Amino acid sequence: MTNSATVVTFFSLLHVGFLLMGGTKGYSPRPPHASPRASAPRASHLKSGRTALAASILPNSSDGGDKTSSPLLPRLIVFDLDNTIWTPELYQLRNLKRSNQYPTAHRDVKLFKGSEVLLETIRRDREMNGRYVNTQFAVASRTKSVDWAHHLLKEFDLKSTVFDHVEIFPGDKTKHFANLRQATGIDYKDMLFFDDARDGKYGNCEPVSSLGVLAVHCPAGLHDEEIYGNALNHYKKWRFNATPGTIIEWDNSVTIVKPVDSKQRHVGEVRYINSQKRFGFIEYGDRSTKDVFFHFSNVDVAVNVGDELTFNVVKERGKLAASNIEVAKADNDDDLVDFRVFSMNLPFAALLSNGYKTLETRNGTMFVPYEPGTKMLLHVGQRIYPDGNRHIDVMKSGGLKEQEIEKLKSLPPGFRKGHAVAIVELGETYETSIEQRSDPDFQRSVGAFGKDSGMRATQIRRVEYLKRPVKVSGRGGVFHAKVPRDVIPDGWLESNNSLVDQEQKGENI
Repeated sequence: MTNSATVVTFFSLLHVGFLLMGGTKGYSPRPPHASPRASAPRASHLKSGRTALAASILPNSSDGGDKTSSPLLPRLIVFDLDNTIWTPELYQLRNLKRSNQYPTAHRDVKLFKGSEVLLETIRRDREMNGRYVNTQFAVASRTKSVDWAHHLLKEFDLKSTVFDHVEIFPGDKTKHFANLRQATGIDYKDMLFFDDARDGKYGNCEPVSSLGVLAVHCPAGLHDEEIYGNALNHYKKWRFNATPGTIIEWDNSVTIVKPVDSKQRHVGEVRYINSQKRFGFIEYGDRSTKDVFFHFSNVDVAVNVGDELTFNVVKERGKLAASNIEVAKADNDDDLVDFRVFSMNLPFAALLSNGYKTLETRNGTMFVPYEPGTKMLLHVGQRIYPDGNRHIDVMKSGGLKEQEIEKLKSLPPGFRKGHAVAIVELGETYETSIEQRSDPDFQRSVGAFGKDSGMRATQIRRVEYLKRPVKVSGRGGVFHAKVPRDVIPDGWLESNNSLVDQEQKGENI
């Protein structure tokens, strides 16, 4: 390591010490679109500044003189792995999986800049029996690549030097926390948890927070050590009441997920049915809800996938289920239009909807069958696309400022994941070379670097937000959905070659 690199790493560690002392008060948190930088191998030979570093992370015994304050630190701090501590997510390393190779730390998988500095600070503090003498650290990961995750923890030298407990297995993450509570004897209210997935089918923050754990949602990973410092400050205040369901959001705001009201009526759509076992799932609500189970015995009439139901949500045998189910009154078919729909995850769905992204690239042939002028609805998927925030660097290369970028990455109020949000007119679809995809103008049109883009590019001729969002069950590829006619912006239904009524006219598309 060069002398300059040593100085940079040293001052980064001092900065984390400052944050751990509550030094973020009065600071605005850096939003998650700040570009994470891939880590270099740990500077294990860094020796200078130990005394100053130790002093910076030792707790202040007075803590402002308030001896009745809640504990300075949680007794157990738990981290997710994929897209929280490191990037990319392990399931994305398909080439290594096919060739039966293990990923290599610092090459195939890299620590986020913030997590690298944070973990190194924790490691050094523990070597000195410093601030974390009464705090344990753990991993809770639901990856299916269990062996790979254990292997990488060893390669990053984290398994024994930082983490006291490691829970890695697929499934509901509340089971990971049940194991941690049993292993440590620590109450949920004395735990702090960092994860990139908030809610929905793959969400972790919401179910874990319902146990009484304070959860921190970091969709762009621990890209900045301030995320951790802000979370500790929130924990000190939260611990007085320890309200279950509390989530610290990516923007440093706090959300409390409300408990289920069994008297409230909900409207949802049948998402899945198992006719043989006589049960199914209903999709409803917003980002804070999961699909709810229902049994045929609670429905008076036969239902099919896509039917709209009204129902109450109750707890049965410890799990949420729909009860008092009725089939909702269907809209008049004359008031509905049938559109083709394709799904994209944020932030790219917002970049396209806001007119920044004028090319969509895919390696598959999804848009190949459709002529220029075809109109489709854009659906927002349930996940954040894990590109390591490289789109930020692409957008900045065109001179955009962070405030402008954040606006382009955001949907309007009321528009969110799970909604059809915009109508799009496609242009030509054509194949590209890596040289074409590496052109700066091309990269800015896609919102991605050439190496991250697909080989087939589809032009976006025009796009406009719907008059209001429509909840649609997303699927892969191009699929169909009926939406109210009055949500379509003016002028888009004339000579519309995207409607399925073309097929009703005998066109084979």
